[in-house]
Amino acid sequence: MKKKKSNGDNILIGVAGEYLVAGELSQRGYIASITMRNTRGIDILASNRDATKSVGIQVKSTKHNDAHSWILNEKAEKYYADNLFYIFVNLKKENQRPDFFIIPSKVVAKQIEKEYAEWLKIPNRSGLEHRPTTMRKFFDREGIYLENWDILNL
Repeated sequence: MKKKKSNGDNILIGVAGEYLVAGELSQRGYIASITMRNTRGIDILASNRDATKSVGIQVKSTKHNDAHSWILNEKAEKYYADNLFYIFVNLKKENQRPDFFIIPSKVVAKQIEKEYAEWLKIPNRSGLEHRPTTMRKFFDREGIYLENWDILNL
């Protein structure tokens, strides 16, 4: 029987993702600063070495996610900017490098809005209409954004 993840496990998965992203950015020669928990919508501020370009990054992490999908809140449909990116992290087994999916926030916003509208039109398992929810799901089934670090344009 599969053990259900506790809220504490989810928090640790989220924190691990943030530090892994910051480490990966640093390894690539960028300056990466993890923000305080009360910074709305931005987990990491990243810039080039001379601080002439910077971006905000929202990190979303999951563990053993072969579907390459992540759960977001409906707020993500309206929260986007040219210099705001999502980095979705798929944590794997202990000795394996995680997958990083780097995506502009505008792309995420458009996709989740479209997917949600389509989901509402499809009947549920009982044949009834889906009930509205605040949850959204982002997919990258084809791995288009896998290791897409250059899109940050730092």
